[in-house]
Amino acid sequence: MTVEIRHYTAGGLPEIRQTILDIHAEVRHKDFGLTGPFYSVERFNERLSTYASRPGWTAAVAHEDRDPVGFCFGVPLGPDTRWWKPMITPLPEEMTKEDGKRTVALNEIVVRRPWRGRGVAWQLHETWLAQRQEERVTLLVNPAAGDGAVQAVYEAWGYRKIGDQQPFPDSPIFASLVRPVKRS
Repeated sequence: MTVEIRHYTAGGLPEIRQTILDIHAEVRHKDFGLTGPFYSVERFNERLSTYASRPGWTAAVAHEDRDPVGFCFGVPLGPDTRWWKPMITPLPEEMTKEDGKRTVALNEIVVRRPWRGRGVAWQLHETWLAQRQEERVTLLVNPAAGDGAVQAVYEAWGYRKIGDQQPFPDSPIFASLVRPVKRS
C-alpha cells in the first residue's frame, strides 16, 4: 500500500500538532493501553515541543485520501545532547560523541491500527530518512512492546541494539538501537 507522505519542519508544527497528538492518544492509549503520566497527551506534547525546538527537527505525516494514518519525527543530536547519558551501561566515547551531523534520533514513529501491517511504517521511516543527511539514526524501543515484535521489526530494518537506557525517571527501560541512515 502506498500512502501520501508530507514533510514538515518545526515551522509547520502548528499545522500538524493536533494530528500528531490525536494519533498518539489513539495508538498509545486505546490500542496499546499505555497509561500513566509518562504516556499522557500532556507529557507527550511537552516532549514534542522540546524536540521541535531543536535545530534540524523534521516530521513526516502519512495520509490515505484525507485520513492521517501515521507520523514520525526526529532531530539531530548536537554536541550538547543528553541522548546517551541515561545509558544503563555507558557506551565508549567514540559511540556517543555528537556534532549535530553524525546522528539523527527518530523520536517517534506511530501508525494507526487500520494501516498497520501494510508497510506504512516502513514507508514513513524510509521517506523521512531519505531527507536526512546524518550518518546514522538511533531510536529507543520498549522491548516489551508487542512481546518483542516491535524491536524485531526495527532489527529487520537494519537496526542493532547497542544497550539499554531509561531517559526519564518514570519511563520504561528502552533498548537503544542504531543503524546507518543510508543502507548499502
